[in-house]
Amino acid sequence: MATSKDLPDVGGFIRDLRRNAKISLRQLAEQAGVSNPYLSQIERGLRKPSAEVLQQLASALRVSTPAMYLRAGLLDDKEGQGVLAAIAVDPELTMAQKQSLTQIYETFRRENARLAEATEAATTAETAATAEKTAATEPASAPEAPATVAAAATGPVTPEGTPTEAVLESVAVTEAGAAPAPTTAAPQDTTARRAARKAAGAAEEEQS
Repeated sequence: MATSKDLPDVGGFIRDLRRNAKISLRQLAEQAGVSNPYLSQIERGLRKPSAEVLQQLASALRVSTPAMYLRAGLLDDKEGQGVLAAIAVDPELTMAQKQSLTQIYETFRRENARLAEATEAATTAETAATAEKTAATEPASAPEAPATVAAAATGPVTPEGTPTEAVLESVAVTEAGAAPAPTTAAPQDTTARRAARKAAGAAEEEQS
């Protein structure tokens, strides 16, 4: 908050405004609804006016109430109040010019604040619409294919990963050649041999 070291005393501020407006102490007191001695004490720094009296004096002097509060140390120098105070104490401006500049400045500030709110609302709405559109057009995730597990080879393997049994079998086939095809004896040959053995046995019995 502004202090008396940072800003002139409010009494001197009011006195300068009154003199710039070329009105007497009595006229200002009547317009502000305060007594003449009370206003004189304010201008001399003997009395500290209340916020209500400051508002009445600001209205009578045609300056903004925030500018009057700022000079009295009731407001921080923010939100453009320093500009309003500078306009109010500029000795090169008439009261009509000060009032016009104050109104124009405050109008610009309100318009900028309104545009900032509208821009923020539009940005929020656009972001929400984009998110909805993205969610609606995004394809559904395809189900994952079951993992194929390769059958593990049993038994020891070579450094190249080939089962040892398969390697040994391949080497044996290569060295010995192809295995002969099994032969199937005909049933007739077996029967003839049995008959021959029986006949030979009978002949031996007769000779004996």
